[in-house]
Amino acid sequence: MRAGRCPSEVKLIAVSKGVSAETIKNAVENGIRELGENRVQEAQEKITIITACLPDSRVKWHLIGHLQKNKTKIAVQIFDMIHSVDSLELALLLNRYAGETGKKQKIMLQVKLSDEESKYGILKDNLIEVLAGIVHLANLQVEGLMTIPPYFDDPERVRLFFRELKELKDNAVRAGFGLTELSMGMSNDFEVAIEEGATMVRVGTAIFGERSY
Repeated sequence: MRAGRCPSEVKLIAVSKGVSAETIKNAVENGIRELGENRVQEAQEKITIITACLPDSRVKWHLIGHLQKNKTKIAVQIFDMIHSVDSLELALLLNRYAGETGKKQKIMLQVKLSDEESKYGILKDNLIEVLAGIVHLANLQVEGLMTIPPYFDDPERVRLFFRELKELKDNAVRAGFGLTELSMGMSNDFEVAIEEGATMVRVGTAIFGERSY
């Protein structure tokens, strides 16, 4: 492929927000195994339906949208991985509920690399400190970093954001943190993200078409 990487190095997460359970069922029947949702309540309804319809499908569900603290208990119950952990406080809640559930919850730390007020995330200068506070929590497993860069029509304009996240991960690894994943890139810019080291890309529109949100 263009990036000179093996396709098996990159996991495709089909973002199914705003997509009906029937459409998701068809996607799973056609080979989709990783699904990403933005909202806990919407995801809970879909997961219930898909699990009932396709109990042997082995679908993994990813929370890629902002997680409100009052939804953490449900999130732990239904998601295989939570990409949007943006504070130590949120991690402590997830650790608590994962412990109550008897689960080792996989998470990603969301890093804020732009000045957009609408974006959530840990500031890059605080990342190592937050990592240090999270990695010893017994019921969480920190897999890597995630970011949502500003949207540009020209995907080349987001390359520097992806490159910076890769550098932050590499710095964390050198500091002794065992991070392996980079969740970055969406329908408009996933090729650039892969070139810059993404191990997970979150693609919705290119798979399911335009949604209302």
